[in-house]
Amino acid sequence: MPEAEDDDEEEMPLSLRLSIADTLTLGNATCGFMAVYFTTTGILIPDLTGSQETGMARNSAATAVILMLCAAVFDLFDGLVARKLRSSPMGAELDNLSDLISFGLAPAYFVLVYGMVADGAYQRVATVGAVVVLLAVVLRLARFSCVTVKDGTFQGMPSPFGALTVVSIVLLELPFVATLLAILGTAWLMVSRVEYPKPRGRLAVAMLSWIVLSMGLLAAWAFDAPSGQLLLQTGCALQLVMGAVIPLFATARRVNNFRDNRREARAAQLP
Repeated sequence: MPEAEDDDEEEMPLSLRLSIADTLTLGNATCGFMAVYFTTTGILIPDLTGSQETGMARNSAATAVILMLCAAVFDLFDGLVARKLRSSPMGAELDNLSDLISFGLAPAYFVLVYGMVADGAYQRVATVGAVVVLLAVVLRLARFSCVTVKDGTFQGMPSPFGALTVVSIVLLELPFVATLLAILGTAWLMVSRVEYPKPRGRLAVAMLSWIVLSMGLLAAWAFDAPSGQLLLQTGCALQLVMGAVIPLFATARRVNNFRDNRREARAAQLP
């Protein structure tokens, strides 16, 4: 019997074997699905049944966003592990499908539920915003699979960063029109040609540190800690600022490289 099992394992196609990186990718998808679950059971259903409690909604919203942050951690590490060890032939497809759940469906659903539970008749408009976010992530992931860009950069805001920016906009509790415009702007950045650096080396460490700090801010807000609301809003505002400022650094670096190349070309032409 053990020999038969070994023979079956040897005959298993390579494409059906999960690597360590693939397991992390599945953790990403699981976190995205659970974020949808907590958004539904802790925010939407209590609101529809008339049993909405502020504390319960706050805890569920914080849990849903923390799960999206956990999905971003899985997404960060599955790429690092895949480069260090190996990934199965279906690793790229698993990554795209998991990202679609965690950074497309989960934040879009969060926006939709926000529009349904907010004061006023915003459900239809929130639906438009949610659909735009979802389609932006779908288009971004499809383009990522088809277009080759220079090493070290992303074309458009990465979907994990975009998802966290979208939920930060919602948690800021701005006027609804301003919230919707900011969400649409984030969706545009995800499908734009604006360059964002890939999280490698020090940048990956900085991103991981920011995610851990964000989890702490969400926990403080969920448990109604002193100044928890202010700390959360400060963190959300910083997320929006980073989304706008990071591509400026990439653009400045590209301009400087262009100038340096022109100087070198002119120097090479001199006798």
